[in-house]
Amino acid sequence: MPRPLASVRARAALAATLVVSFALVVTGIAVIAVLRHNLTDRAALESEVAARTVAGAQAALTGDFTALDLPDDRDRLVQVVDSGGRVLAAGDALHGRGALTNFAPAPAPTGTPSTTPTRSDVPTATSTGDDDDDSGDDHGGGRGSGRGSGRGGDESDDTRTEDTSSDDTATGAPARGKVSTDVDHEKLAVRLGDRSHDYGFAAVQGTTYDGRTYTVYAGTSLADEQATLDQVTRTMLAALPFLLLVVAGVTWLVTRRALRPVEGIRAEMAAITGSGDLTRRVPVPRSRDEIGRLARTTNQTLAALEQSVERQHRFVADASHELRSPIASLRTQIEVADQHPGLLDTGDLHHDVVRLQHLAADLLLLARLDAGEQPGHALLDLTALVREEVARRAPTDRVTPEMVADEAVPQVLGSRGQLARVLGNLLDNAQRHTATAITVALARAGEDVVLTVADDGHGIAPADRPRVFERFVRLDEARSRDDGGAGLGLAIARDVVRNHGGDLTVTEAPSGGAAFLVTLPRAPHGTGGAHT
Repeated sequence: MPRPLASVRARAALAATLVVSFALVVTGIAVIAVLRHNLTDRAALESEVAARTVAGAQAALTGDFTALDLPDDRDRLVQVVDSGGRVLAAGDALHGRGALTNFAPAPAPTGTPSTTPTRSDVPTATSTGDDDDDSGDDHGGGRGSGRGSGRGGDESDDTRTEDTSSDDTATGAPARGKVSTDVDHEKLAVRLGDRSHDYGFAAVQGTTYDGRTYTVYAGTSLADEQATLDQVTRTMLAALPFLLLVVAGVTWLVTRRALRPVEGIRAEMAAITGSGDLTRRVPVPRSRDEIGRLARTTNQTLAALEQSVERQHRFVADASHELRSPIASLRTQIEVADQHPGLLDTGDLHHDVVRLQHLAADLLLLARLDAGEQPGHALLDLTALVREEVARRAPTDRVTPEMVADEAVPQVLGSRGQLARVLGNLLDNAQRHTATAITVALARAGEDVVLTVADDGHGIAPADRPRVFERFVRLDEARSRDDGGAGLGLAIARDVVRNHGGDLTVTEAPSGGAAFLVTLPRAPHGTGGAHT
């Protein structure tokens, strides 16, 4: 059974959805935090403006707090408290409440006016509230009666006027008839009815013309701000699944469209594998992206595979054809020997067996090279190898080669037997085509070693030079197979040289014949290994 996430499309859609969901959640949290901060700041600013408006009103500066015009709704709370914690005026929502100083914010830092200045000779908020209740005050009402409180104690208030003024000045209170430039903010929960509500309060101090200090507490309801945050949060949460669904769907479709050429390549490769027809090619998209490069590389691989298979088929066919002649000759001679023992030519029989043995060895070597057999890594003195090979062949060669070698020819890495085989094949080819002279030269060319085998024969036409390295190719079709060989010598020589990291080419010799150049890389400095 296929796994749910077995396809690239499913994994891509899931990954994109997870990434986008994480980004949306982080962004949403950041937006909510910024929005909350802005709404809180706006509420704080509105509270500060309301507090300063009340604190700077002419009625407040003159000490006539009953004449203050205070809000009467629950969204705006205002309360005016004197330095002793007594409520001087309050809006309708705070009517009958104690002073906000009972849960006011922390005192202001040193050097700034306190929002709740206190003195030891002034009654606390609780005792003040009791006196006001006895005198019939309601702790500062709204626009109706009771906005001012404690008017019965004017003498004591007046008596303390000078002391309060001097003490407030000492504690950093604003000057007479002024409102402090400092403000304190605090978020407080105020219980109205049977529920508590959050308010953003601002506390501003002021001093009347006669020197009395008072504090105005103005609060702005945070209910609208919280409702806005809740609405934004609900909207984001409601839109999140839809957005993720869109992202997943779009990613799925885009990935499907992007991978459609890959599916075409896969289907064609499956068809090629099933049919065995290597002439077919996968479709190449018009885009120049990674998929297009994949298709082109796949076609190049198919072309190389087709050439390899064709070469293998041709090799098998040619090998079968080449083996048929010596095997047929051997069979004929053996049959004649059975019928007429006196007519058996052992020389011809031996020649055919040797030829068959050499052909089998050549085919085996080509098979090993095609299979990727790596050469040895022994250090070889190429000059000594060439001298030994030329000396070994001298008694049987038709023309004795002339050897020319530079001084201090670098050593090479490789297989002694295979490189000797290369030199032997080149000398065999030169012996068949030379007229009077063969030259074997060794020279250094930069970081390479060049071995040249040249003859003074008819040479090879430029158009035929690439063909001489093909297997089972004979340029002179008029020659007999016995004289011309199987056409594998030069092919074997080039494959061996290339397997050693070099190359084998053919050009025209100075004498007019053919010159075969074997180029091999010199052995790296410090290379170990046995000298062979």
